[in-house]
Amino acid sequence: MSEVRDGIIRDNKGIDFNKLHENTLNVLSADAQSEDFELIPVKDPRQTMEEMKSKYAIRFPKIGVGKTYLIKTYGCQMNEHDTEIMAGMLREMGYTPASGVDDADFILFNTCAVRENAEDKVFGEIGRLKPLKRKNPELILGLSGCMAQESAVREMVAKTYPYIDIVFGTHNIHQLPELLEQAKHSQETIFEVWEQAGEVVENLPKVREHGVRAWVNIQYGCNKYCTYCIVPYTRGRERSRLPEDVVAEVRELAKQGYKEITLLGQNVNDYGIDLKTVDFADLLRMVNEVEGIERIRFTTSNPWNFTDKLIETIAKCDKIAEHIHLPVQSGNNYVLRRMNRGYTREYYLELVGKIRQAIPDVSLTTDIIVGFPGETEEMFQDTLSLVREVRFDNAYTFIYSPRKGTPATRFRDQVPEEEAKDRLQRLMDTQYAISKEINMKMKDQVVEVLIEGESKTNPDVLQGRMRNNKLVLFQAPRDTVGKLANIRIMEPQTWLLKGELVEVLEEVGV
Repeated sequence: MSEVRDGIIRDNKGIDFNKLHENTLNVLSADAQSEDFELIPVKDPRQTMEEMKSKYAIRFPKIGVGKTYLIKTYGCQMNEHDTEIMAGMLREMGYTPASGVDDADFILFNTCAVRENAEDKVFGEIGRLKPLKRKNPELILGLSGCMAQESAVREMVAKTYPYIDIVFGTHNIHQLPELLEQAKHSQETIFEVWEQAGEVVENLPKVREHGVRAWVNIQYGCNKYCTYCIVPYTRGRERSRLPEDVVAEVRELAKQGYKEITLLGQNVNDYGIDLKTVDFADLLRMVNEVEGIERIRFTTSNPWNFTDKLIETIAKCDKIAEHIHLPVQSGNNYVLRRMNRGYTREYYLELVGKIRQAIPDVSLTTDIIVGFPGETEEMFQDTLSLVREVRFDNAYTFIYSPRKGTPATRFRDQVPEEEAKDRLQRLMDTQYAISKEINMKMKDQVVEVLIEGESKTNPDVLQGRMRNNKLVLFQAPRDTVGKLANIRIMEPQTWLLKGELVEVLEEVGV
């Protein structure tokens, strides 16, 4: 059994994960110094309970009555959830959704800074709106999200895109109503970007797309400082929501008819370290008791503090789905150390073994980066061998993308682009074969799915998910959405399964 004492997570072997991470930082710092780089120190992230309980009183001026909005969202589920909140605030102000850019009175770009090409895409789209802004000076343009947290981006906006009206970051999205008020009277771009995160803001309205699945934020920010990642600089330090606030939101979602919830955080298994009274496993048990919710998912986890207590909780709680996304990033210890991941290949494989022993039918997915600075062919082969050994159900694979302001951009031994592309292709080929082999074993099986709605790629069929997160497409009446159904798998593919309806079960929760 693992436990939390004084904000430090320990497993049943007595491993002090905070100390392990500190040691990794020290080793990496020595490595980085040899390359003229000074690692940014990690500060204590903890806030007092009184600070965490602080609530903002948000005012929603009715300045959007008769006007429309359009939000373009880039990046991860955290950004998608931020968009739900901002859309909720806009609705409270009287705005209604626009059908496109041509009839929108307010266009907001909610951005991602993880990869450089994402930033290029955003600025490309903003550039194409300049004639529209010239034609309609009353149109308000906004830039929010992780890009806004970068000083270089703000400088570029001021110099090249002065027709953007408001720029705000990830820490102060609750200020959107007052920023829109200011924009009505300002002739210059309004920059309102908090460099440091404040208290968690509760009770903000949200607009969710449908009534089957919903996201619930439980934790914000990241303390890990992986050397390739910009997130700690754009999302700030880890801050946990109070458990009673999370459970209250989940209860409300159940009342609204939602059947499945996904708990969101940059590192969900760090939840509660700053609160000192509760951890992620405790929160999962609380959410598992909410009536009306049938499935619980979470993303994303970090391997270095995936405790035995958490594994036991996932195995024993009946509503927690048998799917764990567990980013490994590399199968080589030298690369993992340079990435500042805080664990080794051996630790990761041991963790996978413990998870599969406790949850035999678990589906494991992961993230992998190839071409990280200093990665040799031999090191890449370690990643391939780990993929073959673990046999992930799916893997999200990427070529290392330098991000200005992160330590890895200063490493001198960058991998040539063509070499990195070749490694990516070989990695994808390996994972594709494994994914298809796993799915082919499901042919002719009858599986239970929760019907979500129309397929995103084919409106003539419905889609649903198994508990292990595998996507299934099939023909069924539209009034079955939100219900459980038995589906016979007829055509397994690499990334999804095609099947036929056997029977619709009782409505979920009845």
